[in-house]
Amino acid sequence: MITLYGMYRSRATRNIWALDELGLDWQLKPVIQAYRLEAQGIDPLSPEAPFNTRTPEFLRLSPAGAIPVMEDAGLILSESLAINLYLAKKAGGPLAPRDAREEALMTQWALYGATAVETPALEISFAFAKGEDGGGQAVINAAADQLMRPFAALETHLAAHSHMVGGRFTVADINMAEIVRYAQPHRTLMERFPRLKGWLELCQSRPAFRKMWEKRTAEPA
Repeated sequence: MITLYGMYRSRATRNIWALDELGLDWQLKPVIQAYRLEAQGIDPLSPEAPFNTRTPEFLRLSPAGAIPVMEDAGLILSESLAINLYLAKKAGGPLAPRDAREEALMTQWALYGATAVETPALEISFAFAKGEDGGGQAVINAAADQLMRPFAALETHLAAHSHMVGGRFTVADINMAEIVRYAQPHRTLMERFPRLKGWLELCQSRPAFRKMWEKRTAEPA
């Protein structure tokens, strides 16, 4: 059985979504981020602290002290996008690459999302969570400016393709959708890219996403 270490309120969401889409046998072992404990006045290293990203047992799995981490038959993998690419190949089927060409394209889009989209999109997500007033609005505006070029590239791609790779829903859509989602609270920005917005909403209409999102929403912030 695959074990996923993490929380719903983390990048583990993209792995949980993929695992349910792929129908693999898996279990979630909750590992809370140490900074969330510190925000509650709890020492992550105290005996009373729950299993967290600074717990020695977890650090043996992930020296970086970051979630998610996947364990599968002795394989330890600690980057969420890489985990999804692995899971898709392991499961096979329509979400997986059909050949080396599709595998290369899926890797390309995962890297593009991580390098060109994720950082400013996360800044938007965090700023909206804290409120748009004052400095937060300046952060939102700056991050939106940084996203104009990569979102335009995605808009152009989706003008010619229904999905990221292969003309069908694949793990490449899960990876990119979970990155673009961080910018979704910025409705004005998303409206400027209607194909991207529509594709994201299509991805999020899938039952596996809705199941994951319901559990994420229920988890304490």
